[in-house]
Amino acid sequence: MDDLLNDNLLSSEKVTAALQGAGDWLVQHVANVWTLGQLVLLVLLFGLSLLAGRRLRPRLEAWIGRSALSARFTAQVRALPDLVTPFIYLLLLWLAIAVMQRSTWPSRSYLLSTIASLLTAWVVIRLVTTFVRNPALARMLAFSAWTIAALNITGLLDPTVALLDSLAVSFGDLRISLLTVVKGVLTLAVLLWAASSLSRFLERRISGIPDLTPSVQVLLGKLLKITLITLAVVMALNSVGIDLTALALFSGAVGVGIGFGLQKVVSNLISGVILLLDKSIKPGDVIELGETYGWISSLGARYVSVVTRDGKEYLIPNEDLITHRVVNWSFTNQLVRMEITFGVSYDSDPHEVRRIACEAASKPERVDPSTPPVCHLTGFGDSSLDFVLRFWIRDPQDGVANVKGQVLLAIWDAFKEHGIQIPYPHRHLLVTEPIPVETRGRPAEGT
Repeated sequence: MDDLLNDNLLSSEKVTAALQGAGDWLVQHVANVWTLGQLVLLVLLFGLSLLAGRRLRPRLEAWIGRSALSARFTAQVRALPDLVTPFIYLLLLWLAIAVMQRSTWPSRSYLLSTIASLLTAWVVIRLVTTFVRNPALARMLAFSAWTIAALNITGLLDPTVALLDSLAVSFGDLRISLLTVVKGVLTLAVLLWAASSLSRFLERRISGIPDLTPSVQVLLGKLLKITLITLAVVMALNSVGIDLTALALFSGAVGVGIGFGLQKVVSNLISGVILLLDKSIKPGDVIELGETYGWISSLGARYVSVVTRDGKEYLIPNEDLITHRVVNWSFTNQLVRMEITFGVSYDSDPHEVRRIACEAASKPERVDPSTPPVCHLTGFGDSSLDFVLRFWIRDPQDGVANVKGQVLLAIWDAFKEHGIQIPYPHRHLLVTEPIPVETRGRPAEGT
């Protein structure tokens, strides 16, 4: 019983000593004249920066609206109005720090220096991350970079690194700590961003080479992107000390999963490579697949984007373009023949009808003048002479129904002008013998 009382007394003494030490630290570092003065100065300078920012921000936005700044730095320019107040606050802080360091000991402006350093790091990181197009990746990089900068400024970086490294698990010879995971995630994010930016730059350069066909340009761009992303993942794993040979079993499991569960995905990927290699379709071609008619907007690794005349965008899997029948209206050239069938009355001269139809079909602007339209008599119908009119266009991407309608209207006007009639189906009923008709009279009223 006495030992228990002694232990309780020792514990209470330790708690009292700890609280007294914390109180002494607060009195020494916080509840003193210079610290309180710095806190008051921080609040006053922040209020001044808010007032100045409200006045300067509209003027800066108006100046940005009037000036023709480069489109390459649009994101950086848009971020400037949001940084007006932090910039002013930062200038006022460094000015106050300079005045205090000249008039008293530098240690008496430690709080101002720490806040100014943290704010400087935040502003610089905010501007740098505007170059990252992915918003989620930009926020993650900004948070990570500012956290590291804040720990370094406050002198807590080394203890934090040691704490993260101590939280680890081991799998044989492989040791994975929380520090390793954090370093791996950050390294992978930076390398993936660098790989994506470099691939976009190289794709723009490749698309500017006139000697390469559009399909080859797309193929080279996709291969470069896949290669760079693969290198980024490998470099990220090596940077954290993970041996790639240890992932052999995992790679085998992934291979089996691809073989069984990702057959369609792999099929679409391989089909996309085949489409790019055999040059059967390319961006800008006008294709028809089933009921879908439109021009190819882009070739992806998994699908082809086809935009129709009504503005709909169909994402067609690459496998469908390999296994189904596809009509490419502009595979070898843009010259496409159109056909229109019509019939006229037997009272019309077929030679005159052919001449008038060819002249009328030549009037619409989209009809190619280098290949004159032709008209042929195809048969003697039940109530009309049947004709087929053929003409050529060079812009199938602008649609085919509209140019057919223009030619039909031109033929209608020409036939009306020359008195040529377009018959409609009708039937004559001939009665050879009288047909008896029995009628029943209504009974008279009252009977």
